[in-house]
Amino acid sequence: MDYNFSEKISGIKPSAIREILKLSSDPSVIPFSAGNPSSDSFPFEDLKRYSEEILSNTPTLALQYGVTEGYLPLRNVLKDRCKEVYKAIGENDELIVTTGAQQVFDLLTKTLCNEGDTVISEGPAFVGALTSFKSNGANVVQVDVKEDGMDIDELTKAIETSNNPRFIYCIPNFQNPTGLTTSAAKRREILEVAKEYDLMVLEDNAYADLRFSGEEVPTIKSFDTDGRVVYAGSMSKLLSPGLRVGFASGPSDVIAKMTVAKQVSDVHTAMFNQMICHMFLTKTDVNEHISKIRKIYREKAKLMLDILDKESEGTLRYTRPEGGLFIWCNLTNNSDAMDFTKETIKEKVAVVPGNAFYADDSVVRNSFRLNFSSPTEEQIIVGTEILCRTAKSYSKS
Repeated sequence: MDYNFSEKISGIKPSAIREILKLSSDPSVIPFSAGNPSSDSFPFEDLKRYSEEILSNTPTLALQYGVTEGYLPLRNVLKDRCKEVYKAIGENDELIVTTGAQQVFDLLTKTLCNEGDTVISEGPAFVGALTSFKSNGANVVQVDVKEDGMDIDELTKAIETSNNPRFIYCIPNFQNPTGLTTSAAKRREILEVAKEYDLMVLEDNAYADLRFSGEEVPTIKSFDTDGRVVYAGSMSKLLSPGLRVGFASGPSDVIAKMTVAKQVSDVHTAMFNQMICHMFLTKTDVNEHISKIRKIYREKAKLMLDILDKESEGTLRYTRPEGGLFIWCNLTNNSDAMDFTKETIKEKVAVVPGNAFYADDSVVRNSFRLNFSSPTEEQIIVGTEILCRTAKSYSKS
């Protein structure tokens, strides 16, 4: 039978990262391509205890349908955390629990964008967000990310020349894929541009708790005085990505419409998973847990950067993140990173080519993303040395 697929789904390509991850599932391949938290960060014993307690004391609540907005005790704890820790909720804001932060992108695009409207995004940007925007019929126009965040002149030009732009998307902290952090001044500028052109801002702060050096920078949401910012948060990096629990805080009218969109999508996020997250946030020493995670990533990032510093010999230019999971590399001789990636795969090292993080992934790029959270220390040592050796051979070709 010939299957006629919709134009909307036919235009979506499989994620390049997911395709590369298939290769890195081979245990002999060093997985610099992953975006996973370290399994060393998972509080296995706590989760086992919480699961047993939930199923012993409140099994029906955990296994029954819930309300779309989310498990109320969890919502209240997340609101408190947004207020006290992230400074990411205002007096007129509401909060919805979502099936991962990924769902926030989908729900907000459904809520704000008609077919052919535009989302202004950083470039490069998280591929999951780009795919979500495009799958909902939005055009994506990307703005270059500089050392301190989005290029404001380019942002203004993109808004003025795009078809009905609706919101600006950015990851201000330890951006995926570059690892860069947007300065406080630039965050204010992004919000001012949004005000000038009457746009909303989607602030993706999935890596909020993963700072391992430098000073904290206020969220864009903390500057928001007129209900213009939707803040996306996640339990994936703090607790577990497999639980698929995220959240969005923002203007109550917008959250109400996102709730309707979620009802159509998946009714509600799994109650059992929400209850585990609630118990974790109320019964665990969260600050101690965060300190443990930061120590893991600080040591792994330093190890990878030290080897790059020692072995790359000018063949690679790379970022020095203050947190998060990623380092962004550029081949200094401007070679095609896709070809470079194919060579590293032959050497059993998987990285993600830079073109995967652009709306138009057909353009040749000299960049690639490294992940330091997933591999072991031994894999980081061996894999980074292989990368540097391959980069040096490329510089001579």
